[in-house]
Amino acid sequence: MKICAAQTRPIKGNIPQNIETHKKLVEIAISNQVDIIIFPELSLTGYEPELADELSTSQLEDNRLNDFQLISNENNIIIVVGMPTKSENGICISMIIFQPNEKRQIYSKQYLHPGEEQYFVSGQNISPIEKKDNKIAFAICYETSIFEHSEAAHKNGADIYIASVLNSVNGVDNDIKRISEISNRYGMIALMSNLTGKSGDYECAGKSSIWNRQGNLVGQLNSEDEGLIIIDTINQEIIEKYL
Repeated sequence: MKICAAQTRPIKGNIPQNIETHKKLVEIAISNQVDIIIFPELSLTGYEPELADELSTSQLEDNRLNDFQLISNENNIIIVVGMPTKSENGICISMIIFQPNEKRQIYSKQYLHPGEEQYFVSGQNISPIEKKDNKIAFAICYETSIFEHSEAAHKNGADIYIASVLNSVNGVDNDIKRISEISNRYGMIALMSNLTGKSGDYECAGKSSIWNRQGNLVGQLNSEDEGLIIIDTINQEIIEKYL
């Protein structure tokens, strides 16, 4: 199976333009026979807490996102994008998951970073999804720092762990170390999909990364450019592509 983490530079609050960038990266993934592509935290809006309410979607079938489902259906690829979503209790930091010919799913951040509760509410994770005999668990940024979160992924049978994050230039090295430790502890292939450029109050670090089952860093994008990093889970081949 081939999995990839995308690295994007979001345009603040510009969902249509960010969708177009996502589609370009998905095209590159498809040309490399990728089975699943994941984008960074809040990739379709940028990390803009003050704008989250007006940028959030209340519909699981938001028509602006229909192209992702069509592309997923036609190319047998799972596409995971980041966007704020409305829940009964407030706004969640979420991933919207498009699987071929299936209903969309939402994974929402359960463990909020201190300070995020001013704008967001805790949401509901979903169980690992299955693809080609693999179980893939997700995490959104701060969740990687919560032991119970990665432990639950392991107990649910995940052998691949994918983190959708916003890591700043000041915080990325700590997160790289933490995800390496998760990968090694549970014998999971791990990926980190990060933003680059400025988003919200942060200078984002890029460095989207992949670790093997021993927790060794086997691939990493640069700090500045939009692109993809891909791993073939069978032969461990790493491919880097930039826009």
